[in-house]
Amino acid sequence: MSIHMFDEMNASPEQVRAHYENYARWLAQQPEDVMLARREEAELIFRRVGITFAVYGAKDEGGAGTERLIPFDLIPRVIPADEWTSMQAGLVQRVDALNRFIHDVYHDQEIIKAGLVPSDQVFQNAQFRPEMMGVDVPGGVYSHISGVDIVRAPDAQGKGEYFVLEDNLRVPSGVSYMLENRKMMMRLFPELFAENRVAPVAHYPDLLLETLRAVSPGTTADPVVVLLTPGMYNSAYFEHAFLAQQMGVELVEGQDLFVRDNFVYMRTTRGPKRVDVIYRRLDDDFLDPLAFRPNSTLGCAGLMDVYRSGNVNICNAVGTGVADDKSIYPYVPKMIEFYLGQKPILSNVPTFMGRNPEDLKYMLEFMGDLVVKEVHGAGGYGMLVGPASTKAEVEEFRKAVVANPSGYIAQPTLSLSTCPTYVDSGVAPRHIDLRPFVLSGKDVQMVPGGLTRVALKEGSLVVNSSQGGGTKDTWVLES
Repeated sequence: MSIHMFDEMNASPEQVRAHYENYARWLAQQPEDVMLARREEAELIFRRVGITFAVYGAKDEGGAGTERLIPFDLIPRVIPADEWTSMQAGLVQRVDALNRFIHDVYHDQEIIKAGLVPSDQVFQNAQFRPEMMGVDVPGGVYSHISGVDIVRAPDAQGKGEYFVLEDNLRVPSGVSYMLENRKMMMRLFPELFAENRVAPVAHYPDLLLETLRAVSPGTTADPVVVLLTPGMYNSAYFEHAFLAQQMGVELVEGQDLFVRDNFVYMRTTRGPKRVDVIYRRLDDDFLDPLAFRPNSTLGCAGLMDVYRSGNVNICNAVGTGVADDKSIYPYVPKMIEFYLGQKPILSNVPTFMGRNPEDLKYMLEFMGDLVVKEVHGAGGYGMLVGPASTKAEVEEFRKAVVANPSGYIAQPTLSLSTCPTYVDSGVAPRHIDLRPFVLSGKDVQMVPGGLTRVALKEGSLVVNSSQGGGTKDTWVLES
């Protein structure tokens, strides 16, 4: 498989893509010492503001892990207006179909009866929650905040095509970095925003609050929204505190909430206050010790009963994980056709499923060329990048797949697009992806762009912050 590279900025060594011309001209005029000084300034400010990401050691699951600064790159990723318009339409379509699928799974299972998704893929899925069967959630929305990972790979014509790599429908994180990266760029390079029409993202917290309030179960005109965090030892705690503060809502932990007379209340200095919507940033398992893990101290006892009876809404809904599992991902294009009667605007990456004998045979034979993933893995863990692995590592993984074929999927090693990045040796191409955030309440809304993640190691395709990746500002140019 010959690997062509698609670079976001440079069509060839001599030619810059049209939507980058302004920026490239500006960059060429910047003295190196000025850029270095800006880079140091950014790091200093991020450190001072405490924009960190905790990285857990493999043995240190619940522990504090090590706090690391997510490296920030000064060179933005620029997306032209027409590309964004079509990507946005594709994202709205996809999230709509996924929400319908989750509703269907917990109600009539039409898609399973139609033979399009195997029932064991749903009911044997660790993320399937029988407690949600027949539960009606406000507006039929399950994933109110969806983070969809998008990559661009070269197509046959050498142009770039966007593919969806994965859907994050449980507790997607990263939006605070999107917002802070933009603030940082405007602070360091105000002149760039005077010269380029970059679509704003700062109103995201307003849209998020509007989305959460729109799905309040009660008739109250002024619903009370809280953000539920597992606490300061969570890797995304910075983001929880940041979003609560930006939305002007209370940041609560499980111990701040209690259930009485089938309603949820938060403890305040002025006595109990009823809660209508919980934006939760912890997994299903920890939400309610009476329903899930009895030893969890992070949730609120009795929460599920109140939720099921419709007196509080939880965002994202309990049980959404059944739709973002890597074993369900291959069926999303079918969902779009089944529920919406439309052809998918955004393509999936071609995917081989270990549960299909033909696919398995192919996976085992060509494992050295493929990316193989555990269906329940996340954050870049539990995967094999064939071309970057040793023969011994490939053999080890092959044994694991043979032992549990349905636990794995495989995809061709995509040559992710690159974007010029400021590294120690100067400006050099590095692989990137994009996580736009889709908000579903009364309407489906997005801010233009998302979080661009960049693999800082030369040649590396792993962009996850937990694996040493960095981030960039994402510019969508207004037409």
